[in-house]
Amino acid sequence: MLRLTWVQPEDLVGHELRQAAQDGRDATDVERRWIAAGGHPAPERAGASPAPASPELRSLAQELLDELARLPSPLAAAEPTVFQIGAVREDKPYGRRQDPDPAAAPDTRSAPDTRSEPDAGTEPDPRSETDRLHAAWLGRAVGCVLGKPVEKLPLDGIRALARDTGNWPLNTWFTERNLDPRIAAAYPWNRRSRPTSLAENIDGMPEDDDLNYPLLGLLLLQRHGHDFTTGDVAQLWLDELPAARTFTAERIAYRNLLAGLEPPHTATHHNPFREWIGAQIRADIFGWTNPGDPAKAAELARRDAMLSHTANGVYGEMFVAAAIAHAAGPAPTTIHETLRAALAHIPPDSRYARAIRFGTEAARAEPTGTPAGFERVVDALHARYAPDHHWVHVLPNAALLAAALTHADGDFTGSICRAVSGGWDTDSNGATAGSIAGLLAGGPEALGDRWTAPLKNRLATTVGGFDGIGFDELARLTLEARA
Repeated sequence: MLRLTWVQPEDLVGHELRQAAQDGRDATDVERRWIAAGGHPAPERAGASPAPASPELRSLAQELLDELARLPSPLAAAEPTVFQIGAVREDKPYGRRQDPDPAAAPDTRSAPDTRSEPDAGTEPDPRSETDRLHAAWLGRAVGCVLGKPVEKLPLDGIRALARDTGNWPLNTWFTERNLDPRIAAAYPWNRRSRPTSLAENIDGMPEDDDLNYPLLGLLLLQRHGHDFTTGDVAQLWLDELPAARTFTAERIAYRNLLAGLEPPHTATHHNPFREWIGAQIRADIFGWTNPGDPAKAAELARRDAMLSHTANGVYGEMFVAAAIAHAAGPAPTTIHETLRAALAHIPPDSRYARAIRFGTEAARAEPTGTPAGFERVVDALHARYAPDHHWVHVLPNAALLAAALTHADGDFTGSICRAVSGGWDTDSNGATAGSIAGLLAGGPEALGDRWTAPLKNRLATTVGGFDGIGFDELARLTLEARA
């Protein structure tokens, strides 16, 4: 029997129960009834349980998903889906955040960035701007490929594979050359990525959703400009995105569209993945095309995210878009200024903002600043988030992204290697870290030939019109799509 991942009701209940616990919704009675009827917890790493449910259990799952959706969340006020962009201001501070967790990092919010244009009488050099965008696209691809072979693996497995091949702390592509067969058997590479993403196999950029979504975002801006609606995003997906190339929240939203639902209901109906990482990986194009205007980038990201996500899932896309827009601005900046500026564009008391602050402060507190020292930062992040968050949830991945960029001081190799070495959604974190660090690096040559040469300036994709395109051409098209 076909076991379609990420959509079967009997597999969604466990994820929704976990999300309810994170939201502070009391789902005790629902969980009791589910377990008593023979229901199972959510699959830990896969998208579907191995055996089909009975018709009775599947019917109960549908009923319980509806009940769970009606439970009120005590966090709703602090985590609105619609948030006033740039609401955090120095002249109107929110005040010191009273975090109930004594281990939480201090508040490092800053005022929103106010840069918008170069000084009067100057114009940005289109050649340098294209170079920066070229480095950002390449950086996203490099970080993604670096993380692909170890996606879904536990942290211990990533470390074991890298150590046994002399690549720890992580500093280059994963390889299975000279790998102990016992370690290979204990921690098998990601099945789909092994043929395309190990050092000995890389031959261009293979297709990945972490690159498909920036391509779709580019198509969106080409067709609708910066005034697009969430409905325009939905139509574009139906026109250009194969359903089998969607996962988690995006797959649920796609299913809901085909069932006749419209945004924002596509994001909420039977969608326990609505606060996972999917929207965050769609942010880059909105930052790249709004240099120096984080508020505009965050607003465009919000419109895109609301098709499939709510609350912290939406903030992930808004934060990354704002960070990239800040980094792309005309004035020189650092990764630390960029992360602080981006925090101004999401609700300050949200769990997402707390995750960014926690990751940033954990990285700053590590005394050595070395790649080896980052292992202790990762251990702290996993101690906080791993017990009750899925590996694709946005919160642990956001904390890791912020920690990696901070600890590496924005250095390209340091950022992508730290992001991937921390586990969880390795290819997505590597991609986002690579995009931001690549942009800050300033040009393709700054990334290093050992990273960029294997990609051969070639991207594979099923997004129409882009298969085989070069990253230099993508940079040119992205520059044209700026407002």
